[in-house]
Amino acid sequence: MRFIPSLIAASVVLAEVVAAGAKVPRAFGVPSDDGFPNPSPQQILDISQRAKGKLPDGATPSSLPAGTVTTLQLIAFNELFETAFFSSLINNITNGVDGYTDAPNGAVEILTAVLAQEELHALGAVSILKAAGAFAPSPCQYQFPVAKIGDAVALAETFTAVVLGALQGAGKQFALDGVADFVQLIASVIGQEGEQNGFYRLLLNRIPSEKPFLTFVPAPYAFSALQLFVVPGSCPFPLSDINLPIFPTLAVNGGPVAVIQPNDQTLSFSADLSTSPNAQQYIGGDGSGLYVTYTIGQQQPVSVSITNVQWQGSVISFSAQFPYSANQADGFSHGALTTTSNPSSFDALVQCTLAAPAVIQVNNNIV
Repeated sequence: MRFIPSLIAASVVLAEVVAAGAKVPRAFGVPSDDGFPNPSPQQILDISQRAKGKLPDGATPSSLPAGTVTTLQLIAFNELFETAFFSSLINNITNGVDGYTDAPNGAVEILTAVLAQEELHALGAVSILKAAGAFAPSPCQYQFPVAKIGDAVALAETFTAVVLGALQGAGKQFALDGVADFVQLIASVIGQEGEQNGFYRLLLNRIPSEKPFLTFVPAPYAFSALQLFVVPGSCPFPLSDINLPIFPTLAVNGGPVAVIQPNDQTLSFSADLSTSPNAQQYIGGDGSGLYVTYTIGQQQPVSVSITNVQWQGSVISFSAQFPYSANQADGFSHGALTTTSNPSSFDALVQCTLAAPAVIQVNNNIV
């Protein structure tokens, strides 16, 4: 396991790389050498062989409730991004790109299966939407703020944690909409993504099973986080075609991801609120009525007051306590800048959000 030490360092370096805004020299698209995202029937069989399994073959409905449509659109949007990420990662390893020559044994074989599995996830969501006559997202161009294999694995672990949080909401939405077969379907995807993340966490020398109840991520937070990886203006459709708000980024400790030690501490935050209509009354103020609200595991949202507020135009900078001990906040959690303290529900949390999500990773390393 000689690869693990470099990955431990990468979990810290990732935050620094993202904060610095470093990008690979070019934008990435989804894989296309196997016909994706519009493969022929034979190409789908080829993808299935690499994925070690086939697409579901149950009947697809000719119409869907609005909430289910939006949920499937978010899933498709995310899965297309993931295919671009894993395709670029495999390309960097197989071509011996600087920073990617120290991949562990079997990495390409494992990632090839993961890529094919993500392609099938995307194809499945898109096919359901099209069968129902609903808008289905098509690929954008993507950018990844990593320059070496360790950073890439740390990024994969982070965005997969966000996905696992968002898919919880997908299951709930399908249940509310009465599409029971989709509840079963998404449960199978949650398990598959969890298997992936346990592997990434093990490479990072973290306990593979992060916590007993994984952190929930509201759909608008997941959609907002994904915009960090989309080349602005590159999507061949208006982002408003997906009925989810996009919140301003809430940076934490200098970037969208803070990798911190397991203790109570003060974190620094910043956000540009110029595009947040509900924020205008607070711009230039002392921070009264504003909070950082954390989501940790399956606990209800917990808020703390903000301090040391400073403004540069519409950009707010401030500090807030991270209540690790009281909430056993190991692994992944996230914060939002809100206008309500301790919102009564996750729906209420979204309604009072000005900027989000600030992604926080507490290292629960293997000793």
